[in-house]
Amino acid sequence: MKYYPVFLNLKGKNVVVIGGGRVAERKARMLIKAGASVRIISPSLTHNLKKLHEAGKLTYIKRTYKKGDLRKAFLVIAATSSQQINTKIANDAEFLINVIDMPSEGNFIAPSVVNRGPLTIAISTEGASPAIAKALRMEMEQLYGAEFARYLKFTEVIRQRAIKKITDNKKRERFLKSLASAEKLRSLRTKGFRAVSTAVLTAFDNL
Repeated sequence: MKYYPVFLNLKGKNVVVIGGGRVAERKARMLIKAGASVRIISPSLTHNLKKLHEAGKLTYIKRTYKKGDLRKAFLVIAATSSQQINTKIANDAEFLINVIDMPSEGNFIAPSVVNRGPLTIAISTEGASPAIAKALRMEMEQLYGAEFARYLKFTEVIRQRAIKKITDNKKRERFLKSLASAEKLRSLRTKGFRAVSTAVLTAFDNL
């Protein structure tokens, strides 16, 4: 295993993205969604990045990269079209650095991600084939639809209720495990959230 898989809490953390193209846009959107404080350095921005800047979602510095731009950055994304500049950024970075299209230059790679509310599935081929990672992500998106996001939020609530109501440890454990049974997951895909949540509530009320 080349990389240690980890999920980072970026809320309020300073993240610098060098580059203003489509790849930088995709990265910036994910970082903003994760709560990071994003600063982009680039001579130009995509239309959507301009809109994010105008909406106050990110900070923008209109120029090329220069030494010192990474000061106090918790995480850095090098997303320029120049391999030479990306290498310089990688050498200047002190902490976490991801270099687009040149993973060996950085110390972490970003996985292909499926997000369904509280459910996040990260897919990595350790840089061997980003195309396969993308294909697997598309397959997983079909396999885990929006009903899984609804069900996870539902189970979070029902779990807390079960902890308070069911005093018998073994009975409580059996009930909580039943929420994640293969049958429940199949039913989510075939019958939908409403049918499964109704069945769970009925079972809970009869305990």
